[in-house]
Amino acid sequence: MSAAGQDGQPAPLAGIVLAITSVSLALGTFMQVLDTSIANVALPTIAGNLGVSTNQGTWIITSFAVANGVGVPLTGWLMGRFGVVRVFVGSVLLFTAASFLCGIAWNLNSLVFFRVLQGAVSGPLIPGSQALLISIFPARNRSLALGIWSITTLVAPIMGPVLGGYISDNYHWSWIFFINVPVGLLCGYLCWNNLKDRETPIRKLPIDVIGLALLIVWVGALQIMLDTGKDADWFASTHIVVLGLAALVGVIIWVIWELTDEHPVVDLSLFRNRNFALGTIAFCLGYAVFFANVLILPLWLQTNLGYTATWAGLVAAPSGVVAVVLTPIFAKYFGRTDARYSATIAFIAFTISYFMRADLTVDSAFIDFVWPMLVQGVAMTVFFVALVNISLEGITPERFPSATGISNFARITAGGFSVAITTTMWDRREALHQSHLVDSTSPFNPVMQHAMTALQSHGLTEPQGYGVLLHQAVTLAYQLAADDIFWISGWLSLALIAVVWFARRSIPGGAGPVAAD
Repeated sequence: MSAAGQDGQPAPLAGIVLAITSVSLALGTFMQVLDTSIANVALPTIAGNLGVSTNQGTWIITSFAVANGVGVPLTGWLMGRFGVVRVFVGSVLLFTAASFLCGIAWNLNSLVFFRVLQGAVSGPLIPGSQALLISIFPARNRSLALGIWSITTLVAPIMGPVLGGYISDNYHWSWIFFINVPVGLLCGYLCWNNLKDRETPIRKLPIDVIGLALLIVWVGALQIMLDTGKDADWFASTHIVVLGLAALVGVIIWVIWELTDEHPVVDLSLFRNRNFALGTIAFCLGYAVFFANVLILPLWLQTNLGYTATWAGLVAAPSGVVAVVLTPIFAKYFGRTDARYSATIAFIAFTISYFMRADLTVDSAFIDFVWPMLVQGVAMTVFFVALVNISLEGITPERFPSATGISNFARITAGGFSVAITTTMWDRREALHQSHLVDSTSPFNPVMQHAMTALQSHGLTEPQGYGVLLHQAVTLAYQLAADDIFWISGWLSLALIAVVWFARRSIPGGAGPVAAD
């Protein structure tokens, strides 16, 4: 297993050891991604159980996101300093311990503190699993390795709402964290047992304390601003303005510092590579649009169409099934194809899926909501693999940890930003559409008079009738607002195809195994 290849790197794994190790690495990714979404559905239950409001309970989500956002960019330095295998396995075990602590939390303060720990130690999980999967597969099968990684990265957010809703409805909320414990222990044991002899070289690099401090300041300020801006009416609030300025000034100083420091905590020089820069831009924007739609559709189903959290999750589940089924097929073909073609297929499928959703109405049946998700499953099959391959084209193996760390950090930040924009836009578009609908519902309008007559014939009083019509107007306004978001998402996805084709040609399988910085 530890035999060296021709390039001096450990030879790829094979057979049952390769299969077991691949599944173990995928489980590490799955746990982390699942925990970014599973608590969202359970938030009202957790807040009620701990005796706090839902608004206070949102810190359960925010604390994890802020800590994770800071932890991800540190991946490159940590893996260069301690080795890829040690950092990944250590992250798995610490994440498992933090999950247990979240499950036994006795009040909101303790849960938020443990969620900070959980987010902080989970930073290396996604880039670490990605880098190690690339290293244990032969170069010609790199697309298969990334395919396995992409399945777990994209299926976990879909399973999160379903699993979180089911646990909240049938068990104590703490089990959304306790389920990580056996999975994490098994993952840590198998990964260490099979990969400990493949540790990457380490270098005793000094820690960039100033860069790390600046990173914590601007990422924390940005994430808190995004999470609280909607309720505070954005820049009409003084504290949102202060947070925005802190984030802006902090990121400017941080970029200057990181580009001039001898040992930066985040290697921004990677953006001098055209493919990495363009691939990361397309990756972030494509994921931001995807994540916004992952949020808005279940939200619309639950708040306006009467779907439970479980059923809203089941609407999205087929896309994950399609991705799982098609990934092995696409991976076989993908290894011989320019990644730009695969990325184009992904964005076209996303575009079709979003445009199909724009035709949905409040009267659409369950299957009508499922069809666009099936098309999205095709996009999910190749999206992550294609964009990662484009981004890593021309990146030397020893810089993979830094590259994947920065890429995932940018993706997480873009996802958080899209949530803030999407929820704000949905509410404001709803208000606009509702205003237009109300303006057209004059008591002197013949259609309005006919509707009131019909309602009164069923025993409703005039105020009750107007209440029913207002409720219908609000429901229709939210539908129109959701349609606006779906249309914009479709056009943005179509536009990202052009960004991809400004990158250089990228054929998967050309890179060797991973090493540390």
